[in-house]
This record gives sequence, C-alpha cells and structure tokens, in this order.
Amino acid sequence: MRAIWSGALTFGLVSIPVKLYNASEERALSFRLLDKHGHCPISYLKVCRGTNEEVKPEDIVKGYEYQKGDYVILTDEDFEKAAPKKTKTIDVQSFANEEEVESRFIEKPYYLEPDPSAEKAYVLLREALARSKKVGIGTFVLKDREHIAMLKPEGKALMLIRLRFEEELRKPTDLHIPESTKFSSKEFDLTVAFIKQLEEHFDASQYKDTYTGDLKKVIARKAKGKPIKVSEEEAPVPTDMRNLMEALRKSLEQERRPAHSGTR
Repeated sequence: MRAIWSGALTFGLVSIPVKLYNASEERALSFRLLDKHGHCPISYLKVCRGTNEEVKPEDIVKGYEYQKGDYVILTDEDFEKAAPKKTKTIDVQSFANEEEVESRFIEKPYYLEPDPSAEKAYVLLREALARSKKVGIGTFVLKDREHIAMLKPEGKALMLIRLRFEEELRKPTDLHIPESTKFSSKEFDLTVAFIKQLEEHFDASQYKDTYTGDLKKVIARKAKGKPIKVSEEEAPVPTDMRNLMEALRKSLEQERRPAHSGTR
C-alpha cells in the first residue's frame, strides 16, 4: 500500500509519527466513455473558458472567487499556513464509547502505521483503547478539508475512521415523509415477528458483491453477440396496501432466507 498522508498522531503531550493508508478500495468495474457511433474513447481536457485552449496540469492553480470575477490564488503553502498544526497532525481531543458515534456520521476508514521510533507509544495507545473499550475522537486535515476522526483498535493496527461534520448531513425537510399512519395491531405484531425471525448477529464476511459478477456475465454475453434475457419477475411489484396483512403472513410462513438479495 502507498501512504496518502504522513504526520503525527497526538494525544495530550504524546506525539506519534505515523503514515495514513486507505483501508478500503473501490470494487466497481472500470468503464471507458466512448463515442456512440464510432466507439472512439473520449478524453477530457482541461480548457480555459476564455480562450478555449487546453491548459497543462502544471499551469493549473486553485482560486477562490471572493467577488464576481475576482479570485485569490492559493498555493499548497497557503493551505498549510491557514493552520500549520492541523495539516500535520491527527489531534485526539477526547475519548468516548464507540456506540455513541452514529452510523450516519461514518465516512471512510484508514490504517495508521507508526514510525519505528514510536512503536511503543503506538502499541500503548492501541492496548489502552482496547482494554478501556473506548475510541479516540479528534480532527485532522486531508486534501484541504478538515475532518472529524474516530480512532479505534483493529487487530494489531490503529484504524482511523473519517467522520462527517453534523453540518454536512442534509435533513429530509423537503421530502414528503409521513409522521404517522393507521395500521392494525395485527399488522404491527406480524412485522415485529418477521424482524425477530430474521434476527442474527451481523457478519460482514457473509455478504458478497454478486452484482459485479452478474455484470461481468452480461459483458461476456454481449462480447459474444448473445442476447441478454431479463425476467420480468425480477422487478419487485409494489404491495397492494389492501393486502398488506396477507403479504406479512406469507413472509413469515416462507422458509427463512439466508440473507438479503445480492448477498451470501
């Protein structure tokens, strides 16, 4: 793996030199955009809107439009000058129970690797977090943006989980979402019974990406000029609310499925 950031993990007066690595990878298939008629690959050029000429990567700078048509140009040094410490440190400011961090705030995981000279402090913090069953909460700057971070032990490693700020989360105020509706006690009981019937401990290893495999099969058939057959029954039909009770009853009666669609 290649480090995407290096700096220091700090808590109190302790500073641990670390490198940051992505702990996840994109699994989606890679597609090229082509011209519809000749299947010629399409390339994207960065073009100056004023002259319509291509601009080389080394000639591109970042500018902030502080008023219409007027820009302040910022360099990498300017971003660091804004808060020198923040751009070079992961600053753990408090500790909490992991369950207090709501899932809606979780964004992306990373691994932290210590400098050999700081392995003692790294292991000490890892073990202290594990035994106290706490996670560290702090902040760091990555790619010109400040993030909240949750620090937790993950096997022998310390994992840094990037969190969202509360202000980044949208509220569903513009959506038509009912506050309440009428349903019978029997409908409610059947729904709760169905939930309990499929209750089990979450095991991520039991869930597999089957869509990518199915997509590869489609690609293989098209490459050989074979037709793609789609079953009309694969598309879910909205339940008639007048028959909701019957749908719930049949859901309970059917054999328990091993997992959700597209998994296991």
